Amino acid sequence: MHKSAHTIGAVLNPFAYIAGRWTPSPRTVRRAASAALVMSVLIVVTGGAVRLTGSGLGCDTWPKCTDDSLVVTQAQGFHGAIEFGNRMLTYVLCSAVGWFILAARSAKPWRHSLTKLGWVQFALVMGNAVLGGITVLTGLNPYSVAGHFLLATSLIAVTTVSWQRTREGDGLPRPRVPGPVRKLSWALVAATLVLIAAGTVVTGSGPHAGDKSEIKRMPFDWEATAHVHGISAWLVCALAVAMWLALRVVDAPADTRARARDLLVVLLAQGGIGYVQYATHVPEILVAIHMLGSCLVWIAVVRIALSLRERTAEQAEIPAQGDPQLSTV
Repeated sequence: MHKSAHTIGAVLNPFAYIAGRWTPSPRTVRRAASAALVMSVLIVVTGGAVRLTGSGLGCDTWPKCTDDSLVVTQAQGFHGAIEFGNRMLTYVLCSAVGWFILAARSAKPWRHSLTKLGWVQFALVMGNAVLGGITVLTGLNPYSVAGHFLLATSLIAVTTVSWQRTREGDGLPRPRVPGPVRKLSWALVAATLVLIAAGTVVTGSGPHAGDKSEIKRMPFDWEATAHVHGISAWLVCALAVAMWLALRVVDAPADTRARARDLLVVLLAQGGIGYVQYATHVPEILVAIHMLGSCLVWIAVVRIALSLRERTAEQAEIPAQGDPQLSTV
């Protein structure tokens, strides 16, 4: 009877059941957060590879690859393999997010905030998988494609926050710099979001539609949208320089100044790639590198905002102990 009760508990609440029998080290939790962050970037880069190789409709339906096959068939060739491979990578991303949720849930003390961040990651992955399916079913509608990328950007933000939270405590956030500098960081975040959104419009109206067939594009002049995107980039650069100077003026902690320096380096490289790809008629390889750069810029901006406050372990939560059957995820 006792074994039966434990079996029922494991089925009804497997996370609590495992938490009662496994205690990962803080290093393991940090590694799980890092894996989720890396995979959230990799899924964007491989998604870009699908579009740039014209493989967006390599699997012509969803959730199956064809009407008659769950997996890619030989008849679909190279493009089908690329598209199906990207779909399969979503399962690797889910595994990384699941590992983070399980590690955060099983850690002692149980940090509820980390577990919640893990479930937000999972919700974003599932939502983006569904939106990806809608994108295929609508023949690569550019607005759906843009939404697909923006959701992926949201996932990167959450995985970056999760990564940072594994390296600090659960106390109330305390500012490390004056209020005006913190407001400047939020302006930098907002400007970067505008930059990323403008980038999706450039993509939606540009030459790389994602498939060799005739694909509907956004009804905007591509060169005009590219110029707007460039202006947004210069605004982000100006705010990044202002942030770097402000942090030096207020004598901010060394790690915070290092984050501002990192952002400037990434922006310099990203801007150079952007102008080169525009001048060379957007070759696929440079577009792919530019997409990776977009992810790195966003991560750098989020890290700056997070570095402007600190959390101690003074208010860490009570360890998750007791009967696993009575615990919640």
